[in-house]
Amino acid sequence: MIDSPAFGASPRVALATCADLPDLEPDDRLLLAPLARRGITAEPAVWDDPAIDWAGYDLVVLRNPWDYFYRRAEFITWVHSVPRLLNAADVVEWNTDKRYLRELSAAGVPVVPTSWVEPGDEWSPPAEAGLYVIKPAVSAGSKDTGRYDLADADLAVAHVRRLQAAGRLVMIQPYLPAVDSYGETALLYFSSPETGEPAFSHAIRKGPMLVGPDAGVAGLYVPEKITPRTPTEAEFATARRVLAALPSGLLYARIDLIPGLDGSPVLVEVELTEPSVFLEHDEHAADRFAAAIAARL
Repeated sequence: MIDSPAFGASPRVALATCADLPDLEPDDRLLLAPLARRGITAEPAVWDDPAIDWAGYDLVVLRNPWDYFYRRAEFITWVHSVPRLLNAADVVEWNTDKRYLRELSAAGVPVVPTSWVEPGDEWSPPAEAGLYVIKPAVSAGSKDTGRYDLADADLAVAHVRRLQAAGRLVMIQPYLPAVDSYGETALLYFSSPETGEPAFSHAIRKGPMLVGPDAGVAGLYVPEKITPRTPTEAEFATARRVLAALPSGLLYARIDLIPGLDGSPVLVEVELTEPSVFLEHDEHAADRFAAAIAARL
């Protein structure tokens, strides 16, 4: 529980964002009204603005700091400096490097098969036919991510070497066929005001975003094709396995799943830092998120 504000004072909540989105991404602005109805003064605040006194807020909630991966070390220093932050700084540090997938896999969570290429490693493209994905372990919004096949071998090698030259750990994953047909399922959880445990809110389908080799991204992220979705029982069961392996005390979590080669759900990633939460796709989602925030004040 976050320390309560002074008696009679309206709680102040900062919704941390980046300089490119100083007024928040439109979907997250949907939070402002339900927070105001609860007597909470909420406002966007740019995470790297030196003029902001973060100690002056009763709570800081990470929402759109989507430029963090350009300066991850600076961002991690900042999250540890914020007195009252959710999700917590230790969670953010762990979650902003996709090496966490190794830990979740070791804990028994089904994860998309991944090969890891360190900056000094030699790497050759797969010799067998099939699409695969190259991406860095620290990134957001599908930046520096591309899809390749046998004909793209030279481009794939250049992509890996470019990431290695920047000192970045590289991930190689199969491009699962279900991405183009079924799509990813993102399950959104907000902490229950009653128990503090993650409670399912809503889910969406994400359509395919990668059309070929990495060609750069204009803006902060690759545009997504989003529609509401009702998860299957198998997806709920996999999400429960993921949640059981995560740190406690989470305010929010997004679990992205995709059918593996055998049709069973596998984890693509779990977003505990600054996920899009797709409030506009469920009429009650913003109110649920606001209730979760209010319960932490």
